[in-house]
Amino acid sequence: MKFSINVQPREAGHKNNTLRNEGKIPAVFYGPQEEATPIVISESEFLKVFNRAGTSSIINLEGIGDTKEALVYDVQYHPVTDRVLHVDFYIIERGKKVSVEVPLEFVGEAPAEKKGLIVVKQMHELEIEVRPSQIPQSLEVDLSKLEDQDSVIVVGDIQLPESAEPLVDKEEIVASVVAQQEEPEEEEERSVEDVEIEQKGKEESEEASEN
Repeated sequence: MKFSINVQPREAGHKNNTLRNEGKIPAVFYGPQEEATPIVISESEFLKVFNRAGTSSIINLEGIGDTKEALVYDVQYHPVTDRVLHVDFYIIERGKKVSVEVPLEFVGEAPAEKKGLIVVKQMHELEIEVRPSQIPQSLEVDLSKLEDQDSVIVVGDIQLPESAEPLVDKEEIVASVVAQQEEPEEEEERSVEDVEIEQKGKEESEEASEN
C-alpha cells in the first residue's frame, strides 16, 4: 500500500504556533543524501496517513522537487493535549536496507492456555533491517506453537520478508508460558472452643508434671 503526503517549504521566520493554529505541522526531512530541510504539512492529512502507515511504512513526500521516499522517524506530542507538535521524516536511499521497528501481531490460540497455563508476551515489536520495498506493516507470531510450560517462541521462529534480518539475537524470547501462581490459602481462624481445649490440655499437662 502506498502513502503520500503533500509538503511545502517552511520559510524562516514562520512561527510554529501560528502554523499550528492554521491546522499545519512544522516538520523536517533529512537522510544520508539529504540535508535537513524544514517543511510544513497538513495536520489532518498527516494524521490520516500516519494512523495507517505508522513508522514502518514508506511515505512519499510530494511537493518539493522530486518525490522523496521517507519513514516517520520521530513524532513530538504536546504533553497535555497530545496534539502533534513536530514530525521528523527520514529519507531512505533506494536500493539500500533500512532499520525499522515492526509491530508484532499475535495470532492463533495457545493450547497451553486450555491447560490453565498463562502466555506471556515478552516482545511487542521487532527491529529488523530490510529493503524499503519489503517493509511489512506487522509480523505475525503464531501462538498455537505454545503447547505446554516448556514451550517458547523466539525471534528465529518469526517469518520475515526475504531481504530482512533481525537486529536482535534470534534466540531472544518473544512469547513463553508460565504456570498460574496459586494464591496462598488463608489460615482458618481457630474457634473459641479450639482455644479452650488447647488451654485445658496445657493446664492438665502442667498438673500431671507437678504430681
